[in-house]
This record gives sequence, structure tokens and C-alpha cells, in this order.
Amino acid sequence: MTKLPPPQLTQTPNSRLSNWMPQTDAAVVALARDGDSEAFRALVERHSRAVFRLAHRMTGSPQDAEDVVQETFLKAYKQLSRFESRANFSTWLHRIAVNSSIDLIRSRPHREAAHDSADLDQFGTDDHVQAGQASPERLMLSTEVQDRVTAAMSTLSRMERAAFVLRHFEGHSIDEISRALSLKTNATKHSIFRAVRKMRVALEPLVSGD
Repeated sequence: MTKLPPPQLTQTPNSRLSNWMPQTDAAVVALARDGDSEAFRALVERHSRAVFRLAHRMTGSPQDAEDVVQETFLKAYKQLSRFESRANFSTWLHRIAVNSSIDLIRSRPHREAAHDSADLDQFGTDDHVQAGQASPERLMLSTEVQDRVTAAMSTLSRMERAAFVLRHFEGHSIDEISRALSLKTNATKHSIFRAVRKMRVALEPLVSGD
């Protein structure tokens, strides 16, 4: 297999890339695996915005998100030969982006905020609102409140944000999040609890209908 040159990840005007857009991911990936560097750049063009949105959601920082985008596509480029053709490329890339975001978050020093035992006692009920009540998690499904959600998420610490996204956007279990972020189970629960509490406060006007 011909070795590909390192991909150019920054987007530049290139009319040739538009020729790839009608083709399916599977077809373009197959060409990229056979050594076509233009095909891989077409994949970057096609998926970079989605990867950036995910990375920004995870990290809360445009600069960090850009780093994650670079790292994600470099990893994808290096691992392309291991990609299963029957798999969904965007799902595979999404998983790499999540892991790259986690790696970046874990590489930065962080300090968990102090908490008391009452927090943990409330976690089981406060993280799951009663049926029929509006919640930040449900509100996120509404496009009308995306700007408010973005602003609310900016109030979260790095670790709270990562734990919250992994839990409520990515659907990971507490144990999976604990392993991913190298946190103890209680620390993970507290991070999610504090994130949900902050989100609920920030979104209270929407929840109450005021």
C-alpha cells in the first residue's frame, strides 16, 4: 500500500474536493486506504465541522477544540488501515474525537471542588427529575434553546463539562466515565451532579416557562 503524505487538516479552498461530495463515506475511505491523499482530504472537509462541534462541547474551548480536530484526523489517518469497511465512518471518527478530547482534558491539571455528603445523597434523585417535569437534558433536544444551553455549559468546570457530556450526550455509564476521566466513582457522580445543578439553575427561566 502506498504511504500517504500527512494530511493537510486546515481547510483551504479546493474545487477538486467538491468532486468527492456525492460519493459515500465508504467509497471515499476505500480510495483513501488505497493511497489517494485527495480522498482523505475530502473526508476531512466533510467531517471536520462535526468533529469541531463535538470537541468544543467536550472541552469548552475553541483552541482546545481545534487541537482535538487535528489530533482526531491524524489518528484517523494513521489508523485508516484498521477501519472496518462495514462500519460507519462518522461513528468511528466520533469515537476517536471523544477519546482525543478526553486525552486532552486528562492532560490538563484540574481540581475537584469541595463537596459534602448531602450532595451524594441527593445525586440519585436530583440527577433524574420526576416524570413530566422539564429538565436541562430534555431541553437540549430543542433547537430553540441551544444558545442558552451553550451559555449555561460555559459555567461548568472542565471536568464537570466532560463528565456531563459523556453522561447526557454520549450516554456512558458512571463506571465508563470514571475510567475515561481517571476519577473515582464518587468524584464522577459529584461532577455530574454539580454540572446538572448548574445547568438547571442557568436554564431555570426556560424550565419554569418565565
